[in-house]
Amino acid sequence: MRRAKIMVVDDEHLIRWSLEQNLKKQGYEVCTAGTGEDAIRLAREEQPELVLLDYHLPGINGLEVLQRLKEIDEELLVIMVTAQGGLETAVNTMRHGAYDYINKPFNLDEMSLVVRKALDTSELRREVVQLRSEHKKQGPPKIIGNSKHMKNVLEMMAKVAKSDASTVLVQGESGTGKELVAKYIHYESSRAEKPFVAINCAAVPATLLESELFGHEKGAFTDAKTSKKGLFELADGGTVFLDEIGDMELGMQAKLLRFLEDRTFRRIGGTKMIPVDVRIVSATNKDLLKAIEDKTFRNDLYYRLQVIPIFLPALRERKEDILMLANHFIETFSREFGKSTKGISSMAEKLLVEYNWPGNIRELKNVIERAIILGNEDTLLMENLPLEIIAKASQVTVPLTTFKLPAEGIDIEEVERELIKQSLEMTDWNQSKAAKKLNLGIDAFRYRMKKFGFLK
Repeated sequence: MRRAKIMVVDDEHLIRWSLEQNLKKQGYEVCTAGTGEDAIRLAREEQPELVLLDYHLPGINGLEVLQRLKEIDEELLVIMVTAQGGLETAVNTMRHGAYDYINKPFNLDEMSLVVRKALDTSELRREVVQLRSEHKKQGPPKIIGNSKHMKNVLEMMAKVAKSDASTVLVQGESGTGKELVAKYIHYESSRAEKPFVAINCAAVPATLLESELFGHEKGAFTDAKTSKKGLFELADGGTVFLDEIGDMELGMQAKLLRFLEDRTFRRIGGTKMIPVDVRIVSATNKDLLKAIEDKTFRNDLYYRLQVIPIFLPALRERKEDILMLANHFIETFSREFGKSTKGISSMAEKLLVEYNWPGNIRELKNVIERAIILGNEDTLLMENLPLEIIAKASQVTVPLTTFKLPAEGIDIEEVERELIKQSLEMTDWNQSKAAKKLNLGIDAFRYRMKKFGFLK
């Protein structure tokens, strides 16, 4: 595990030594300096994440050292340590870029808390930088679809992303890609550089959901040992995705509605009203109008959320997109698992298109992933698909559909051997043509030829 590096700058040897020993016991890497000049040199060499800087130093004073350190690394966190406290000193140091300040004499426990808080901030900043970097490399998520349904959805998404719409409601069955739509809207908007945060309202207990969204103050309830920012506060300037909004309990719905009215809230246990600027994208697979009739969803919240409604069609309603999606997943998983699969056999295509896909795109993605992992052919074949797809396809036309199983039973190996033999005889032993007759890849067909003694 990576250890944070802290630099202690103080002209008093005893203070430097005591801080160094205490911080090392907590697992930090520590370097020390007794003058401002040494601190500037060490900052370049050691590149610490945090500096504990004495305000009064011989030679270059602490305020000037702070400014020089910020020139070296603008993101460097500096905590000023001073024997002359007061509001003026605090304001002056913060104005010049200090993260925080602490007065002498201090106790080590107090210093540990301030250090931990500062390093948590540093870690969060790194994560944000990394996420932004990854987004710039990857771009917005890819939405696959060329059907009339999806063209309409894509057009709507593009308009919403560029608009100032503050609430969007995405509706559709499970597995249709509602979170992907939310991410697309966020990353194609002017909010792209700000956070995108998501929460599943059905997965978080009602008693915890308020704290997750609004945060809480220290001591607000039994386990609230520290203050915590909620998702609305953390996502300020960005987007909050409320998945499964239809499962939110009525009491929480009322609190969400109140927040949506003016985009201000109080943390649990707090008194201060906190304003934020966030776009709310909600999603559900439930019929909210039916839920309103059943009095499990608030009528006023529904109309507040669905300022911009987006309806995602089920995969069975956009069958012309199935093979496009399947080929996209084949390309993705072939690359991921180092396979050479590049296409789909005609029979497998027929089965994929005719299957009803109750699990929608998520189910199709899982089926293709499984087929790529278990298959070894260059083409995705019927035999690579799960039995439920073969069994439930509505009109599968294959040879032998009129075949009746004899009462005494039959040896399936003999049937397979006979089919291999007949296909070879029908094609003058052209293996490629014979394999196509049985909808097999050439490797699978040769395996069976060898198995039944047709190939040495």
